Amino acid sequence: MVCFRLSPVPGSGLVLLCLVLGAVSSYALELNLTDSEKALCLYAKWQMNFTIPYETTSKSYKTVTISNFGTPTYNGSICGDNQNGSRIAVQFGSGFSWIVNFTKSVSVYSIDSISFSYNTGDNTTFPDAKDKGILTVNESVAFKIPLNDIFRCNSLSTLVKNDVVQNYWDVHVQAFVQNGTVSTNEYLCEKDNTTTTVAPIVPTTVPSPTTTSSPTTTPSPKEKPDVGSYLVKNGSDTCLLATMGLQLNVTHDKVASVININPNVTGYSGSCHPQTALLRLNSSNIKYLDFVFAVKNENRFYLKEVNVSMYLANGSVFSFANNNLSYWDAPLGSSYMCNKEQTVSVSGEFQINTFDLRVQPFNVKDGKYSTAQDCRADDDNFLVPIAVGAALAGVLILVLLAYFIGLKRHHAGYEQF
Repeated sequence: MVCFRLSPVPGSGLVLLCLVLGAVSSYALELNLTDSEKALCLYAKWQMNFTIPYETTSKSYKTVTISNFGTPTYNGSICGDNQNGSRIAVQFGSGFSWIVNFTKSVSVYSIDSISFSYNTGDNTTFPDAKDKGILTVNESVAFKIPLNDIFRCNSLSTLVKNDVVQNYWDVHVQAFVQNGTVSTNEYLCEKDNTTTTVAPIVPTTVPSPTTTSSPTTTPSPKEKPDVGSYLVKNGSDTCLLATMGLQLNVTHDKVASVININPNVTGYSGSCHPQTALLRLNSSNIKYLDFVFAVKNENRFYLKEVNVSMYLANGSVFSFANNNLSYWDAPLGSSYMCNKEQTVSVSGEFQINTFDLRVQPFNVKDGKYSTAQDCRADDDNFLVPIAVGAALAGVLILVLLAYFIGLKRHHAGYEQF
C-alpha cells in the first residue's frame, strides 16, 4: 500500500491554491510506504530538481530545469527485506521517472544507486529537441546509514553525469523502518554536520512600513562582497572561468534583503556545451544560483539566464528564473570584464550587483582568461557620438565666426570707399 502527497515548503502557503495560480516553483515530495500488514516500512521526504542540456533542431543547445513534478505516482516502490532491496520509484510528467535503490546488511542500510530517466520526446519540456526518446542517467552512490537511523541532509547535494545536473535538498529518508515507526535518531550528511562551523550568510532585512503597500528597499551594505574565483571543467580541461564579487538584492513579502556571497563557503559546479554554458553556485543558504551563458550570431556570447532558489532569513524559500536576459556581451574567444559595480536585473524582486567581474564561458585556452572586452568600451561607444557631435558643433561655430568676421571686413571696405 502506497500513500503519498505533495507537502508545502516553508512560506509557500496553500499548495493546491498555489499550484492553480502557478505560484509555487519548488515543493517537497513525501512517500509513506507500508507493507502487507499496513506497517510503515519506508519513509522519505525530499526536494529535487534536474537541469538537462539538449540539442535543438536548429543545432543550437538549450538547458531546461525540471522542478514541477505535477502529480507524481510511486508505482514500483517496494519495502524490501533481508533478501531483497528496498526501492523508491517516482513517475511524473510524460515519460519521466526517478528511482532510488536501497540495500541492507546486518547493521547498516545503503543508498545504493540513483537512476533518472527523461523523455526528450515530451514536446512541452523539449519542444525543439533534435533527438526524441527516453534517456537514462545512472549514478552509483553506495552511501551507508546505520540501521534504524533516519538519514537527513538539508544541505544541497548535487550529482552531475552526462551533463545532467541533479539537485537534492531537505532530504529525510529511512528505508527498512523497524516496527512501523520512523526513528528519532538522525544520521546527518557531511554538509549538515559541518554547517555549524561555517559562518552563515545573514541577510540585512528591513520590515515594510505598515502605511504603504510598496516594497521596502534597503541601500547596499557599505562592505563590498569578497571576490571569488570559480571554474567549470569538461573532463580535465577548464571550459568556463568566472571571477566576481556578488551581492544579492531580494524583495519578498515586502521585506528587502541584501546578501553578500562569501566565496569561502560557496560551492560551484556547471557544464559546458558548444552553444551554452552553466555556472552553478550553492551554499548553506543558497540551494542554487545559476548563470547560463549562450552564443549569439555565432560570434558573441552573453548572459542569457539566471535561476535562483534560496532560503531567506525568515525560513521561507525564494525562487525565481529569467531566461530572457542580455548582459555581459563580448566576442567569442575573449572574456568580459567590468571592475565597476554593475547590476543584473533578473526581476523586480531580484537583482544581482557584481564587483570586479570577469567571465569567459567559452573557448578557454590553457585554463587562462583571453583578452578582455572591458565594460568601459560600452561607455566609450556611448561617448563617441557625443564627441563627434561636439566636434562638428565646434567646427560649425568656427565656420560661422569666420563667415561673420569676413562679412564685417567686407562691409568695412565698402564704407571706406
